[in-house]
Amino acid sequence: MGTRNVTDRVPGEARLDNDGAGVLTLAGVPIGQAEDAPARLAKALASADVIAAEDTRRLRQLATALDVRLTARVVSYYDVIEVRRAAELVTELQAGRDVLVVTDAGMPAISDPGYRLVAAAAAAGIRVTAVPGPSAVTTALAVSGLPTDRFCFEGFPPRKGGERARRFGELAADPRTHVLFESPRRVAATLAELRDSHGGDRAAVLCRELTKTHEEIVRGSLVELAAWAADQEASGGVRGEITLVVAGVGQAAARAAARAVARTARREARLAERHREG
Repeated sequence: MGTRNVTDRVPGEARLDNDGAGVLTLAGVPIGQAEDAPARLAKALASADVIAAEDTRRLRQLATALDVRLTARVVSYYDVIEVRRAAELVTELQAGRDVLVVTDAGMPAISDPGYRLVAAAAAAGIRVTAVPGPSAVTTALAVSGLPTDRFCFEGFPPRKGGERARRFGELAADPRTHVLFESPRRVAATLAELRDSHGGDRAAVLCRELTKTHEEIVRGSLVELAAWAADQEASGGVRGEITLVVAGVGQAAARAAARAVARTARREARLAERHREG
């Protein structure tokens, strides 16, 4: 028999029907600026019974920035201990305590710990809800200028050579825009491999430090981005959080249309400027 969420609430709100169990809430946290935090996040942080945080130090920094006093029991929840901690947190939920899950940045379970706990809680009939918030995936996709009607998220590419080559080969034939995370230490090598697997003329966008003070968005073909990253590597390397957005196969028409729109906008802006001057 399936399970369902009876109601949506943040920790601390009255329970309507959950057989006395607590509620598991996944909360999105800012990917750069604390001011981007949703209003419900502060309430959830202040009222949870247990907070499972990928980095407890960064959690406390966020609470301070939001002027929130934490009264919850705070436990660490990162990939190495995710399976063991998930079982412990389900026990807490079954005992009637509300559990809030937060990561370093973005939404839990999106290339971060969380999905195993959600699966275990759902299997136990426990209500699961979310405080939606920022995500580097959708933020990078939105600013990329590449087609957004169909896309796939690949997380971090495999590290082993053979597995990476197979994955990139599959993606090269995928018509969807794809979004990837990558370590700044490996981004130059990854762009070179994507250039070789997808073809140098495939459009791509590198987003670095999204929404932060030193945000940088680099656009071009894969051959251009690979050259840019190689230059950066030679002068000290790329730094910060990296999100890559790569065009799917057959998206050349969409890119050409976007360039045509941009040319028209520039032409109209010049005509408007001349009109004002005249």
